Amino acid sequence: MSATLGTLLKQLKPGLSIKLYERLGDVALESSNPWNNAGTGHAALCELNYMPDSKDGSLPSAAKAIAINEQFQLSRQFWATLVEKGILGAPSSFINSTPHMTFVRGAKDVDYLQRRYQALKSEPLFAGIEFSTDHKVIAGWTPLITQGRDKDDLIAATKIDSGTDVDFGSVTRQLVANLVREGVEVQTGAEVRRVRRSRGAGKWQLKVKDLRSEAVERVTADFVFVGAGGWALKMLQRSGIKEAKGYGTFPVSGEFLKTSNPKVVAAHEAKVYSQAAVGAPPMSVPHLDTRVVDGEKTLLFGPYAGLNPKFLKQGSILDLPLSVRLGNLIPYLAVAVQNVGLINYLLTEISKSTATKFESLREFVPNADPADWEPIQAGQRAQVIKKDPKKGGVLQFGTEVVSAADGSIAGLLGASPGASTAVYIMIEVLKKAYPAEFAGWEPKLRKLIPSYGTQLNADAKAAAKSLAATAKTLGLKA
Repeated sequence: MSATLGTLLKQLKPGLSIKLYERLGDVALESSNPWNNAGTGHAALCELNYMPDSKDGSLPSAAKAIAINEQFQLSRQFWATLVEKGILGAPSSFINSTPHMTFVRGAKDVDYLQRRYQALKSEPLFAGIEFSTDHKVIAGWTPLITQGRDKDDLIAATKIDSGTDVDFGSVTRQLVANLVREGVEVQTGAEVRRVRRSRGAGKWQLKVKDLRSEAVERVTADFVFVGAGGWALKMLQRSGIKEAKGYGTFPVSGEFLKTSNPKVVAAHEAKVYSQAAVGAPPMSVPHLDTRVVDGEKTLLFGPYAGLNPKFLKQGSILDLPLSVRLGNLIPYLAVAVQNVGLINYLLTEISKSTATKFESLREFVPNADPADWEPIQAGQRAQVIKKDPKKGGVLQFGTEVVSAADGSIAGLLGASPGASTAVYIMIEVLKKAYPAEFAGWEPKLRKLIPSYGTQLNADAKAAAKSLAATAKTLGLKA
């Protein structure tokens, strides 16, 4: 997020003085690290939580799925422009074509998936989506799912070839490297300890500690963006802005199973998502993913969710208790009462043995061999808790920008779709942070992002043209 915002600002206002602080020893070691996320270019091509089933058995609404896809197209177009400018390197270093599939079992979910397909097949941004209940056809898409499966097992799948696997760590590192070339000062191993508004100056005072030398730096800024992942809440609370009051964070940990066995990896080329278990959070949707990191293909399966009070993978066990304030106490308590089932689910996940977890993989890959797979720890996901006038507080599975009324400070809370829609989200930040200048920037934005300000899905020809153009530049399947 921060790298994207910095890149946008340097393209729109080159003379701007920017400084980036990173608490860890390098950038992209937390949520953007490729092994801390599934690398899915979230375009709602396969993720069922963006298109929940209807209650009356009619076609489910595609509105949210289309909106997410539109947002991802902005990222694709921006990356394509940055490749053409030489800011991003070889496309294969950060993005690769990977079919997106959805796989379900049982009559109820098969019926739902077919209705979902019917609702999407005529939408321009979902052109080419396929549906099948035929084991042989699905085996042609990905053999691992059908090998060893009972032929009478009722299954269904959709597939669309325009999906991608994205190494967000590589994107981040390349963007930050270019920011350095453009004069942005990047300081790693630096922790922001205080964020305080200047008296009467309309500016912000930051106290930053160098974790290596113990030296303390004080910085004055006109605008502050808090791209600190799960720690964004802590920073926003320290700023004292009233807009951050009432927010809380529900941290969820995760684990994946990973295989690098060439034979297994070669038999699966897709990101395959399924339905979340009853009571499970949307981020716990089981999926079997092709990953391409540093040119090497592997497979990930998971995530297996758990409870962990840390807001970051490299955070503190005191993160959650120290985030409780008088202003967010009621939302925290309300969410705890409303989500007893979720908490029980997470506790159950923690107590599962390795053998039990492996059985979940065998629901996807019946012939999976434990010798081929190893567990790896995923990144922390800090879900948003916010005030609700009726319920006291609600748990929100998504991303949300929290900013001061004057736009002088903003931070991002939440998880998915996250990095995939970073360009859209950061443009929304720019609107709030630079309201007087933003209108004048829009012509530049349209050069950077050709479809900016339009709805591609409303124009089949425009959607096809855009998908083809970015696919050509990024070396992807159209």
